[in-house]
Amino acid sequence: MQVILCEDLDNLGEMGQIVAVRSGYARNYLIPRGMAVVANSGSARQLEHQMRIIKVREEKRRAEQQKVAKQLSKVTVEIKVRAGEGERIFGSVTSGHIAEKLAEAGHEISRKAILLEEPIKSLGIFTVPVKLPGSVEAQVKVWVTAIKDETPAESEDGNDS
Repeated sequence: MQVILCEDLDNLGEMGQIVAVRSGYARNYLIPRGMAVVANSGSARQLEHQMRIIKVREEKRRAEQQKVAKQLSKVTVEIKVRAGEGERIFGSVTSGHIAEKLAEAGHEISRKAILLEEPIKSLGIFTVPVKLPGSVEAQVKVWVTAIKDETPAESEDGNDS
């Protein structure tokens, strides 16, 4: 079935593009959600009008996401972990940990939007890309620091029994 996309879809195509998809996928998913319309001559004129409206809406959303990206690029997240010798940490820092710290800072970002190629396994400063809707990408600085062991001094009572 030929459909015209009303928005950019990963692995399918860009807004305004005519693509061939399976009938069930178009009828049950794309068309009801307003992501696509059937490609025929009658819908082409209607789609031109909708595309203008959609482009204006997408530009507004992209501008908002650009603002969010600027705010995120100023954010520095500090994650304290237990570390051993050679600045190796016990366990790893994942996108879930980074998403939690961003939420604490007031930025609700899905862990799936944080593009970590592999979990962080050492101490240091890392720049982590965050993919926002509308093909906008931000960079967040993540500081992975060691937890200082604050073991209390040996008790001076002498009562070890």
